[in-house]
Amino acid sequence: KLATEFPSDDIYLMTASPVIKAVTNFKQVSKTLEEFDVVEQPSSLLEKQYPNIKVIHCGVKQLKSDEHKIVTEDGKEYMYEKICLCAGAKPKLIFEGNPYVLGIRDTDSAQAFQKNLAQAERIVVVGNGGIALELVYEIQGCEVIWVIKDKDIGNTFFDAGAAEFLIPKLTAEKPETPIECKRTKYTVEGTVEKERPTAASDKLGSALGPDWHEGLDLKGTKEFSHKVHIERLCEVKKIHLQQEFIQLQQTSLTFPKGEKNAEPDEVLWPVYVELTNGKIYGCDFVVSATGVVPNVKPFLDGNNFAVGDDGGLQVDEHMLTSLPDVYAAGDICTAAWEPSPVWHQMRLWTQARQMGWYAAKCMAADTLGESIDMDFSFELFAHITKFFNYKVVILGKYNAQGLGSDHELMLRCTKGQEYVKVVMQNGRMVGAVLIGETDLEETFENLILNQMDLSAYGEELLNPDIDIEDYFD
Repeated sequence: KLATEFPSDDIYLMTASPVIKAVTNFKQVSKTLEEFDVVEQPSSLLEKQYPNIKVIHCGVKQLKSDEHKIVTEDGKEYMYEKICLCAGAKPKLIFEGNPYVLGIRDTDSAQAFQKNLAQAERIVVVGNGGIALELVYEIQGCEVIWVIKDKDIGNTFFDAGAAEFLIPKLTAEKPETPIECKRTKYTVEGTVEKERPTAASDKLGSALGPDWHEGLDLKGTKEFSHKVHIERLCEVKKIHLQQEFIQLQQTSLTFPKGEKNAEPDEVLWPVYVELTNGKIYGCDFVVSATGVVPNVKPFLDGNNFAVGDDGGLQVDEHMLTSLPDVYAAGDICTAAWEPSPVWHQMRLWTQARQMGWYAAKCMAADTLGESIDMDFSFELFAHITKFFNYKVVILGKYNAQGLGSDHELMLRCTKGQEYVKVVMQNGRMVGAVLIGETDLEETFENLILNQMDLSAYGEELLNPDIDIEDYFD
């Protein structure tokens, strides 16, 4: 976007990664919903396409904002007129520096994970976001103990009802042929991979797209398909290596079967996980999928940034940080403007793309002294993805975020087929979760955006015999 706005200026892209993430097959599904594929390309492709872009393949050591200067790790210095920080986020590991704890967020860590899984009989997955959900669903032939601090699975995206709707999929045998996948493809370049060291948590990779598990053979050593046991409302208290565990003289548990309590385990495992509910399970390794923290560290030193509660660099409605000529976009930033009542920030691919594009527009407008309106994509929170092979669309305050008790929910659910939930406030729709092929996303998007009073329709709003799309066309 910057290269097209400023065709005769030099645009530098500084990246620690040898590949560039590119958005392809972009499709505007509705006013605010978009689908696209994310692919990795060599940086030369970008430079060929835009002659005024120069890719500098090096990590950033320091930002000297008062001198308008960036220092890279190889000691070189680059002056800038305006700069946008898009350094993303890094995985929040439950325990740093433990060789048996793997964080998953980028291609390198996904590869390290696959290597370990090939020999694994049991793993413990900690976390309840998108990556944990997809991981638990995709793993076959390996026992999975899934530790979540909430009562229900996937609570960043769903409520209890949606979780109940999805749970049967965890125990069902998976179809042999994966259903054709029509959304963000995620590929690692097919070049000959050098033997990479296991991804250390401080090494920054590029974030995973929603299809990161496609093409990774997530299969353990056992012959069964799914075996998942969920430990709810607890967290990891301690992780013991085998020797420490033996000295503790405690008992660990076997994989729970059915409703019976697990028996003491006779097997010796490489690592043991002690949970806050008192249970101890042995496993081959632990996957930490507990979210991310904004990657601000390289930029804070010597710069007086305003930082949000979540650790991100605060940006105003022009994506400008508290320092002159320094913008930020994507996972590294925290939206500090007064948001639309049905939009909130969430560290997702779709928002990163929108913020990056809008930040470039703002940098152009500010340079030319023009005024600019807030981009329409920040009017309504809208995200489309896929979990457990269902299409999932989430809109607005889909989990009644920030509404307190001042709202009501309406539900429609057909087991194994679709789950529709709308969040209503004062007779107006403010959020929705759609799982399955409901074809309601555009209608609901319009109803949330135009805030029409729907109280007259009551429960009929979700009556499957009424063709609601025609009604509100």
